[in-house]
Amino acid sequence: MFLFKRARFTALALALSALTAAAHPIPDLPVRAWFEPGGAAILRVEVDPRCFEKDPTGTPYFQNAVLQQMSAKDKEEFKAQARELVRRSVEFRFEPLGRSDPEFEYTFTTHAGAPLAKADDPVMISGEWRTRLPKGLEGYKIKALDGGSFSVLFLNHINGQALERINVLFPGETSFLLDLTGVTSGAPTQPVPGSVGLGSAGGRGATFMDFLREGFLHVLPRGLDHILFVLGLFLLAREWRPVLWQVTMFTLAHTLTLCLATLRLVSVPASVVEPIIAGSIAVVALENIFRPKYTPWRLVVVFVFGLVHGLGFAGALSALELPRASLVAGLLGFNVGVELGQLAVITLAFAATFWLKDAARYRKWVVVPGSAVIALLGVWWMFQRIVGS
Repeated sequence: MFLFKRARFTALALALSALTAAAHPIPDLPVRAWFEPGGAAILRVEVDPRCFEKDPTGTPYFQNAVLQQMSAKDKEEFKAQARELVRRSVEFRFEPLGRSDPEFEYTFTTHAGAPLAKADDPVMISGEWRTRLPKGLEGYKIKALDGGSFSVLFLNHINGQALERINVLFPGETSFLLDLTGVTSGAPTQPVPGSVGLGSAGGRGATFMDFLREGFLHVLPRGLDHILFVLGLFLLAREWRPVLWQVTMFTLAHTLTLCLATLRLVSVPASVVEPIIAGSIAVVALENIFRPKYTPWRLVVVFVFGLVHGLGFAGALSALELPRASLVAGLLGFNVGVELGQLAVITLAFAATFWLKDAARYRKWVVVPGSAVIALLGVWWMFQRIVGS
């Protein structure tokens, strides 16, 4: 009786957490800057309109076709919302002057400030501020304010060259100090202690670590659909060989498509990828119920769905348009973070179920009800994403 209640509680907890959690991470807020000799500077921010929704993680991209149907008043309201979101999310500082309030001019673009062209282009609200920095400035940095609800990316260019080091900032975190002494003076000078310049060492390593953390959080706790897929793999069998083979096959598949899609060698619309990801969750869970024995066929299914999940992961990176110098480090760090997130999910799942030793009871009170909940959520998400697309 005790085992029954405990197993039933485990399944109920899984269902409640699934219904209240988000399916995808909230969009990032890229902050890009270009600094030229003599002090000319451009700062750009990019706001995803999904951030204005109550559930941005469950909202599809706002597309150009819809934007073209909006009134001028509604478009201006969108820009006002973007201005307010940036104000409460990011603090800009030029040292030693202190805090700065850039006067951004907002326009509608797609990712990375590119012009809108196709009807299904994702719409971004891009703010741009052009200025000339006074002489004597030592550096530039930003802070992700506590009032924000998503990560802020710190990307910079000096003299037309992208800085290798990138920061991924979560609310309350401050970026490194970008050395501007040579830019504002027009001549090489002694760098400010503790700052980072164009030729600074360690840029790729720091970028790798920032994106490793981003990849981990993309799975745990933010990526509920990915968590449920991994749990579906775990529930088929707790023996280490089936789990290891499935996770290895899944890792190989999504690593392949993550790399190809991030490098723009493969492109599949999110309106196709996202419903398939949701459907894959349901398929794996239903197989746990109706085909309970592990067979090589399972590896084929996992590999195919892993390819699709990789395309979903790539959306988090390819949309950022990372500088070429940082792309490899960011891609590698993000992928390692995803793998660590997967291992954490499996470890937690094993810790939550190891007490139930009897295989028949484990299947009756954990595998079947847990898989049923996962399958229902997968079907529901697939329906939502098809309708939303």
